[in-house]
Amino acid sequence: MTRPRFVAACVVALGCCTTAGAQPPDDRPPMRPAVITKDERPTVSLRPFVMGSEQAFAAATTFDAIFGGSRQPFFGGGLQVVIANQFYAEVGASRFKRTGERAFYSNGQAYRLGLPLTARITPLEIAGGYRFRFGPDPVVLPYAGAGLGWYSYDETSPSSDPDEDLSTRHRGYLLTAGAEFRLHRWFHLAGDLQYTRVPGILGVAGVSKVIGEDDLGGLAAQLKFIVGR
Repeated sequence: MTRPRFVAACVVALGCCTTAGAQPPDDRPPMRPAVITKDERPTVSLRPFVMGSEQAFAAATTFDAIFGGSRQPFFGGGLQVVIANQFYAEVGASRFKRTGERAFYSNGQAYRLGLPLTARITPLEIAGGYRFRFGPDPVVLPYAGAGLGWYSYDETSPSSDPDEDLSTRHRGYLLTAGAEFRLHRWFHLAGDLQYTRVPGILGVAGVSKVIGEDDLGGLAAQLKFIVGR
């Protein structure tokens, strides 16, 4: 190669390098793989709870005559199982105990006799249902369910003979609907209305027999404090 051609080739190479070096740097951030978030709640969650309720008994006249009111409190607790954060099943037990007076019913009026009477009601209930999710991470979860239970009723009085006391068991059915509120990641508050029908457990003696009230069920307002995810 002659000297003029060599010089020309060097000039061309130097120009190419200068052009390449003068290009502005790429300010775009590097590509990152997409991050797929996952619901941290387990597929199956065990959640214990405590509960309190006030039930308006279907046998309103009977309970009003004996205890002075047809609305009475229950307290208890249980365990709830949540599956896929949508379906639930639970078992719960509660208890009512109160001392009133024996009464009789005549001409549309109940009369107390001044004789103490203690009644105990112990429900054991199993229910299941569906939780309605509106949004990916809702704070409020409405739910509805149904179930069955076994209800024991014991009635004693110190003024009566042992064979006059009453102890009976019966099966019943329930419907429930309400909403659960998330207070914290691990704590929840649920409120619902539960309708219970327990036919045949009353109506064998006393005021309930005279007026024909045989249903121990009714409509209850329940409040549950739940621990778990």
